[in-house]
Amino acid sequence: MDTYLLQIFNGISVSSIFMLAALGLAITFGLMKIINMAHGEFIMIGAYAAYMVQNFFSQYLPASFFNFYFFAAIPASFLLAGVLGWILERLVIRHLYGRSLDSLLATWGVSLILQQLARSIFGAPNVDVKSPDWLNGAFLVHPGLQLPYKRLFIMLMVIACMVVIYYLMYRSNYGRKIRAVMQNRAMAASLGINTRRIDAYTFAFGSGLAGIAGCALTLLGSIGPTLGTNYIVDTFMVVVLGGVGSLWGTIAGGFLIGTGNTTLEFLTDATLGKVLVFTLVILFLQWRPKGLFTIHSRSLDE
Repeated sequence: MDTYLLQIFNGISVSSIFMLAALGLAITFGLMKIINMAHGEFIMIGAYAAYMVQNFFSQYLPASFFNFYFFAAIPASFLLAGVLGWILERLVIRHLYGRSLDSLLATWGVSLILQQLARSIFGAPNVDVKSPDWLNGAFLVHPGLQLPYKRLFIMLMVIACMVVIYYLMYRSNYGRKIRAVMQNRAMAASLGINTRRIDAYTFAFGSGLAGIAGCALTLLGSIGPTLGTNYIVDTFMVVVLGGVGSLWGTIAGGFLIGTGNTTLEFLTDATLGKVLVFTLVILFLQWRPKGLFTIHSRSLDE
């Protein structure tokens, strides 16, 4: 039972990363209908940003500052991934609106370019990011169950990000503009909203969220140029299962897929567990093609 509870806890922590990575994709996919196959590479960019911040603190700052580097790595990962996302939207994505297949091929090409760029800069082998000392160890529930501080920190970080996203989307003027463009682009434009600017900022924000997810992944293992490819399929699956463009759907989808993966892999094995999760998602989408939560508007119902 202790082993199973630990697996469930690990599944929830993985679910947290899925949620964070998928939220950016859900916003951009729901808003712009762009299939961004390079989203996984923004996760990788965020991870390498944390690696660079770690190296900067270890080489140029006193040793006593090293334990605080992760607090600088989180905003650095968000900013680097967000800026690169904004550049990608300005140079490529803005010319592909309404062309789903073209956007899929173009962003897939961008993902290969970013992977090769990472290999050229950091090398092909994976690199390790050393955790701060205060994240080492585990919280002792009882002698048979210990919860690692790293995974607890990831969960708290994701909860904080969720609160910020909720405030941005549902309590700010910018969030109202995003939701207006998402539900009816033509009507939003007729009311004076600059939809192109909203697209660029939203794509950058979604890319930044993927960067934070990559920063969190550095606490769980080594990172490399292909880090994002390990998560892109699950991230898309979270978005589709939860419902395109739905914040609550993405949270629910990430939780179900993360814990489902862990549970089924524990009961069977890694390969069969993944197959069962895919099968269950396909069967569910046969029943509810729009996912768990849907956004209702005239433009989407046409």
